[in-house]
Amino acid sequence: MERPSLSIGIEEEYQTIDPETRDLRSHIQSEILPKAKRALHEAVKPEMHQAVIEVGTKVCRNVQEAREDILGLRREMLQLASENGLLLAAASTHPFADWKVQDIYPDERYRQVVEEMQMLARANLVFGLHVHVGIEDRNTAIHIMNSMRYFLPHILALSANSPFWMGMRTGFKSYRSKVFERFPRTGIPDVFANWSDYENFVSLLVKTGCIDNGKKIWWDVRPHPHFNTLEVRVCDIPMRLDETMALAALIQATVAMLYDLHASNKSYRIYGRALIMENKFRASRYGMEGKLIDFGKEEEVPLKDLMWEYLHLIDDEVEELGSRQEINYIHQMLEMGSGADRQVRVFNETGDLKKVVDYIVAETREGVFETTAATRQRTLG
Repeated sequence: MERPSLSIGIEEEYQTIDPETRDLRSHIQSEILPKAKRALHEAVKPEMHQAVIEVGTKVCRNVQEAREDILGLRREMLQLASENGLLLAAASTHPFADWKVQDIYPDERYRQVVEEMQMLARANLVFGLHVHVGIEDRNTAIHIMNSMRYFLPHILALSANSPFWMGMRTGFKSYRSKVFERFPRTGIPDVFANWSDYENFVSLLVKTGCIDNGKKIWWDVRPHPHFNTLEVRVCDIPMRLDETMALAALIQATVAMLYDLHASNKSYRIYGRALIMENKFRASRYGMEGKLIDFGKEEEVPLKDLMWEYLHLIDDEVEELGSRQEINYIHQMLEMGSGADRQVRVFNETGDLKKVVDYIVAETREGVFETTAATRQRTLG
């Protein structure tokens, strides 16, 4: 069995913010998108709402190459936003924006989504992080997807960065995941026997008019319909570049670990969707501060304790992939708290959601124009 390339691709969705009101503002009146397309070509594209802009790296051979690429994209978008009288923010919900007044990007594809999903589409004002890992053999991708499902709540808890919605403190650390779950074909996928089983499922949906192609399957992890990748879509977009890279490295190392098991005719224990959904709810509600169920022990375990076990599980792969620096940043994330924890902290201190937006905007720039501790250490190393 030939080892997959484990190449990596990262997509980030940013908010475009009005510097006066701190509310979301459409970027469509500005020149930001055409200028970005001239500079970055296919690496940037609009999303359904006009205050969302998405960037995506090229196919990268390793985490270091992906860091360089996403760093360049973030820097370019921050500069373009600034030149066009906007701010850029990386968080999975805006603290107080009202989806009812947000414009939809004028595109036939989005018009069709709104026509089909109606209010669900208009209310889907959320921002995500997607990580692709290259797995060339489609059967292998399905087997790894089945096992990967177990780890998705852990990854979500680490990324949680959406505690506010329309001016309200939701009580959730990842409210984005609850908003997006209203769509069909979202959340944790079922188990598939092989690629043929999955293709039959997609073909049935197409044949019966549910979807026109596999891209309208929006699960938390999916085999990408056009690329030979496994795409992990469960994450909130974190504020800091270093957090994005830590999550990307964690996902890549997890895929590598699961592939090594698969290649040895073993697999990580497969759990039912309903059980994993219990953990996903806990992750979205409590984030890093909560407990997940250890199904093997049949008991609740603090997420931070589980993360230590998780990191130990992938340690050999981290060494092989050369992503130690990125993975080590997870320790710092566990200490400083998730983006949601930090947003809530700022709100508790100031009582002002505009100050929370200012904090998100500042954190989005962290490590992009100045050297971070992680980058310094890599340079010195």
